[in-house]
Amino acid sequence: MSGRSLDGRVAVVTGAARGVGAMLARKLADRGARVALVGLEPDELKKVAQSLPGDAAHWTADVTDREAMAAVAADVLAHFGRIDIVVANAGVATGGPFLDSDPDAFDRVIQVNLLGSVATARAFLPALVTSRGYLLQIASLAAITPAPMMAAYCASKSGVEAFAHSLRAELGHKGVGVGVGYLSWTDTDMVRGADEDEALRTMRARLPWPANRTYPLEPAVDRIVAGIVRRSPHVYAQWWLRGMQPVRGYLPSLLGGALGRREMRRVEPALARGDGPRRGLVGRGGAADEAERSSIDHAQ
Repeated sequence: MSGRSLDGRVAVVTGAARGVGAMLARKLADRGARVALVGLEPDELKKVAQSLPGDAAHWTADVTDREAMAAVAADVLAHFGRIDIVVANAGVATGGPFLDSDPDAFDRVIQVNLLGSVATARAFLPALVTSRGYLLQIASLAAITPAPMMAAYCASKSGVEAFAHSLRAELGHKGVGVGVGYLSWTDTDMVRGADEDEALRTMRARLPWPANRTYPLEPAVDRIVAGIVRRSPHVYAQWWLRGMQPVRGYLPSLLGGALGRREMRRVEPALARGDGPRRGLVGRGGAADEAERSSIDHAQ
């Protein structure tokens, strides 16, 4: 496969300021794509855009804002003349027991991960219909395997997986490809932020191999890029995730039964040491999202 296999294609990546999104933008640019970066952190987006070879530009927008995303889509189309690939990657996370969760943080995970992906698709699909392009929705192992203390994230990623499957069925006859990308625990700021929580870290360490590992970022993104080049309906950032699909129907009963009860009892001491409600969104990306919403609230 040629390293320049995306020559001249225009790729849009949301959540491109850091982590998977930033490296994905770099890898797509290395293959010849012209890249539009979208996210909430203008300084970080600018740094990423300036580091890319070829034609790259960045836009600051909240993916949950339909009007803002429609304006970004129009600007990207005007700047590049076409849009061939869109990666709905923007995401945030929170963790901990649902009953102790921060309601605003919980709702924000659903808004960004699910409704933000819907707004992204609504804004960019008309251009993809014109170009007969490809939309990749980033989901997660959390869409396949529900887990305690991850209710918001699992619900949002299950939602975007179903959403993308529905779009594939609707748009295939128009020549638009739609894929779902699955990642396990990957070395990003979000995962490192989640690991700062003792209970989450303890529970994750007790998962069976290979789900208990943190995987390096670059090989995961390389697999995602290869899936984009192939316009794959399913893209697996870690090799073993494909094998989870045939057994996914058994997992809710397994995790919701004796295994889940046992593990929750194990982490009860760590949870009891917590002081009040669980914290909000994890990682620097989560902090940037909370800061953006706080500034909007103060402006109003």
